[in-house]
Amino acid sequence: MKGVGRILVAGLILLLLGTGAYAAEDVIKIGVYEPLTGQNAFGGQLTVEGIQLAHEQAPEVLGKKVELVIVDNKSDKVEAANAVKRLIERDKVVAIIGSYGSSLSMAGGEVAEQYGIPCITDSATNPLVTQGKKYYFRMCFIDPFQGSAAAKYAYEQLGVRKAAILKDVAQDYCVGLAAFFRRAFLDLGGEVAADLNYQSGDQDFTAQLTEIISKGPELLYIPSYFAEGAIIMKQARELGGNFHIMGGDAMDNPDMIKIGGEAVEGFIYTTFPYAPEMPDMNPIAQEFTEAFREKYKKEPNANAALGYDCYMLLIDCIQRAGKADPDAIRDELEKTKDWVGVTGSTTIDENHNAIKAVGIKMVKGGQQVYVATVQPEGSK
Repeated sequence: MKGVGRILVAGLILLLLGTGAYAAEDVIKIGVYEPLTGQNAFGGQLTVEGIQLAHEQAPEVLGKKVELVIVDNKSDKVEAANAVKRLIERDKVVAIIGSYGSSLSMAGGEVAEQYGIPCITDSATNPLVTQGKKYYFRMCFIDPFQGSAAAKYAYEQLGVRKAAILKDVAQDYCVGLAAFFRRAFLDLGGEVAADLNYQSGDQDFTAQLTEIISKGPELLYIPSYFAEGAIIMKQARELGGNFHIMGGDAMDNPDMIKIGGEAVEGFIYTTFPYAPEMPDMNPIAQEFTEAFREKYKKEPNANAALGYDCYMLLIDCIQRAGKADPDAIRDELEKTKDWVGVTGSTTIDENHNAIKAVGIKMVKGGQQVYVATVQPEGSK
């Protein structure tokens, strides 16, 4: 009897082990590293909400369950690199989504490249994120196009000929976007009267703004994150600055209006080609907007839309590849052409950048309003 008991126990253990192994093989893990705390938390949290909605709608691929493994990179470059390493080494993910924030994506990208795991950033717009990278891709436009679109709008639509720039020199995103705006504005025939700096966390911009106002610009370009950008606008108006103010996608946050109040009225900024109020929304965007409102009881924004699109594109790539193999997923990402999601049509170019439109929004009556779409060159 004892021998029979041992055999039964051994058989049960083997059965359980076999079931566990089978279950593990039937799960495909996709990693997410986004800033859920720290300076970039607002954008990171919305991005994750979009990803989770997409996962809820597409929880399986190739007959296997998809598991999301979400890690907070804490808006810190070291934490971002560690998060990617953990997702690869410990969690055994086959692909990764992230991150909001170009500096964070650059840090994480070095690790992903080392391990050969494909990553797609939702909203990191600095060209260096994908430059020279075999495994890093992006869902959003890049800053050369964003900066050029802003300069063109300022020069052609607003009639601006003299601009000033105030940027955060501690952020790769801010420095890069400022440089691309400057170059494009000068190429159009405009003048940059001042190009000044500040550091992340600064609260008093009086010295820089006083100098800028003395130069008499028609427009101030602030490629800032929303909190500092709102403070800059508030102080600029208090000091008597009556010029146009423009910014980039990191300003696309309703808290900007809460912080800046009446000072942000008329503010114009470039952002990703999605907003709940935008005209001519495609059917996928309409369905996403309704589903997001139903699930979260609030309005979605472009970050949520980009997170959603990143997940859905990865699922599509796995489906096209016929297997959840990192190199196969990478190959399918490279082949992506005219893929339509919430944020419009996406084609991945030879540098792993998404060729897609830039949206223009303005603060009107205390609301962020979508006013225009700038298509990439060569698009229909």
